[in-house]
Amino acid sequence: MKLSPLQKFILREVAASRSKNYPRSGIIKFYNGQAKHPKIDDIQNIITKSLERLIDKELLIGFGRRTSQKWFIGEVKLTPFGRRTARSLLGRQQALPLHLKKKK
Repeated sequence: MKLSPLQKFILREVAASRSKNYPRSGIIKFYNGQAKHPKIDDIQNIITKSLERLIDKELLIGFGRRTSQKWFIGEVKLTPFGRRTARSLLGRQQALPLHLKKKK
């Protein structure tokens, strides 16, 4: 299963938290250390889409409120399949962004 860096971060954070449900506000930490990051409105949209995709893949359970048009996800919780996936992500070594020159 292919996951984006943000989705991997979400799975690791939720797995490492001690609380049962992880608040959405903790996911914004992904963008804190970056020098160049999108606007806050764009960040909220990106996080929402990532959470919805993880819920569709049955890795997370979302808790929130529903309006007539859409869901507002406030907290998330790992499913057993998500816990296994997060555990495998913790054991895997992270790749460095190295750019290697091609041999001629």
